[in-house]
Order: sequence, then structure tokens, then C-alpha cells
Amino acid sequence: MIALYILIPVAIALVGFAIWLFFWAVDSGQYDDLDGPAHSILFDDEDPKHQAAVKQIQQQDADQDSQKPPHA
Repeated sequence: MIALYILIPVAIALVGFAIWLFFWAVDSGQYDDLDGPAHSILFDDEDPKHQAAVKQIQQQDADQDSQKPPHA
């Protein structure tokens, strides 16, 4: 019975830490691009079409970033 007085607060602390860690990961952008790394292994890095597609995506990202209003 004494062990429950120790294990229950430890379990609650671990759950709280796991929730905090999940929200930290979401806020820091860990889940922003789930498909990119999975698809990148399917293509040869030396392929000119692949390099052109990567440059196009980077240009689109840069264009989207430049269209965002500055933070106040």
C-alpha cells in the first residue's frame, strides 16, 4: 500500500512530462512535413528532374514566406 503513495505521483508526473514533450514537439515543428522524408528516399539525388522539383518547392516556400505580413 505504501508503494502506491510513491507510484501514483510518479505516474502522474510521467504523464505530465509526456504531454509537455508532445506539445513542445508540435510547437517546434517536428510534425510539419511528414511526407517529405518518406518520399525523398525514393528519388535519386543526382536526377535533374528531382533537383528541379526540389528547387521549385524551395522557390514556392520562399514566395509564401515573402507574402506573409510581418509580425507586429
